[in-house]
Order: sequence, then structure tokens, then C-alpha cells
Amino acid sequence: MLELNNLSVGYDGRYVIRNVDLSFEPGNIYTIIGKNGSGKSTLLKSCSGLLTPKVGSVLLDGKELSKYPANQRAQKISYLSQSTNTPNITVERLLAHARFPHLSYPKKLRQEDINIIYRALGDMKAACFIHDSLRELSGGERQRVYLAMQLAQDTPILLLDEPTTYLDIEYQLSLMELLQKLKAQGKTIIMVLHDLEQALKYSDQIIAIDAGKEIYTGTPDEILAGGILRKVFHVDVQRSDYRFELKNPAAVSSEAVITVFGNSSCRSR
Repeated sequence: MLELNNLSVGYDGRYVIRNVDLSFEPGNIYTIIGKNGSGKSTLLKSCSGLLTPKVGSVLLDGKELSKYPANQRAQKISYLSQSTNTPNITVERLLAHARFPHLSYPKKLRQEDINIIYRALGDMKAACFIHDSLRELSGGERQRVYLAMQLAQDTPILLLDEPTTYLDIEYQLSLMELLQKLKAQGKTIIMVLHDLEQALKYSDQIIAIDAGKEIYTGTPDEILAGGILRKVFHVDVQRSDYRFELKNPAAVSSEAVITVFGNSSCRSR
């Protein structure tokens, strides 16, 4: 379990988040919402260990996160940044790096690791990009590959900063359904979303940060009924029957994924 105890974090002597107490239980989806600049990404980075607390602590299974060696921390927590560099490597090489925390020297992939990589790419419908250079992919295709990398890391805790960025509606809904399956497997998912409909529909708990840095937590129903969205976003939000749903999503089996890997690309350039 991940816990934030009296956490205060910031940059260059300036506090962004103050006195936060939160706990993240396995088998739940937590979504952080708020206006731009409210501290959503800062809070997520603190959960990953990328930001050192100015006050308070981040505990992972009762032990301070900073006390874990880097490879052990990477076995337990994966983190998808809102902005990533684009190295000039193939998708295959990129996803191999996701398995390195689980390997001893000389970091040679086992069949088990290869199977996990194949499955992750299949889950994100990105297996056909396996031999492509990351720089050749569109923004949405690249985002699916980065999400597959998080899945291939196979950690009990996933931190996702705006995971639906660049994704069209089909892949957004497919991702949300996949996160539901991961939750059912006992994984903890903590993500930042701008889409309030998706946040309210798919989350077990909402963490709402207002402009004054006050943090509200609760179930989607509690957040909606309590007028928290009005406090945070200064808009009225009401339930509506208008919604998008994924129709007959195609299942991708391990055998199908492995077959695709024989191709150099899934589309013409």
C-alpha cells in the first residue's frame, strides 16, 4: 500500500502541495483532478519518488519510498509522465527496458519477459509496431506504446499522468476498460485525468485539488453530490445519459500477438 503522510512538496523553495494525508489501497482506481497548475502532476511525482518531500513522507508497504533501491522501487511502481522524450530506438528495445528492473546482470530477457512484453503490446493494440522506430509513430501510436511499457513493467502500482493524451475515443475507452481489469487483478492505479466524465465513471476514489491547494477526496457520487466540482472548476456539473461506450471490443489473444510480431509494420508509411 502507498501512503502519503503530512506530505508537503514543491520546487525552488515554493510549496505546491501542503499537508497531504492520503492512502492508496490495492484493487482501486484513484483519479486526481483539478485545474491547470493546481499540483496534480506534482502529487503524482511525489507518489513515484521523483520529488523529495519537503515535509512528511511517502510510505510503500510501511517503508519510506526513498529507502528502496532504484530497481526495487521500479519493481513496485511504474510511472508514465505527461511529457516524455522520444529516443531513436525501436519499440521492441523500448519495451525491453521495462523488464530490466526484474533482471539480474547481464539483463538478458527470458522467455517469460518476452511473453509479458507481447501481452502488454497486445493489450494496447500496438503489437504491430514492434519493429518500428519510436520516432516514426504518431502521437497516439507512441502513447499506446508508452502505456504498453508501463504494463510490461508489471508493477502492483501504476502512476499515469494524462494517459489518454493523443488517444482517439476508441483507444481511450479501451484503455479505461483495461484499467478496470487491472484493478480486478488487485493493482493500484493512480492517474491524472482532465476528462471529468471518465474520471467519474471509472474511478473508485476522486482526489480533487482546488486553486487554493485544498484537497477533497471521496467517491465519484460523493464528489458530485457535494458540489466539489463547482468549487474546483467553477462550473455546474450534472449527470447526463449522453455517453460513449466501446462497442464489441476485439479481444487479442497471446497467440494472435505473437503472430503479428513476424511483420515489420502494421501499416503502410
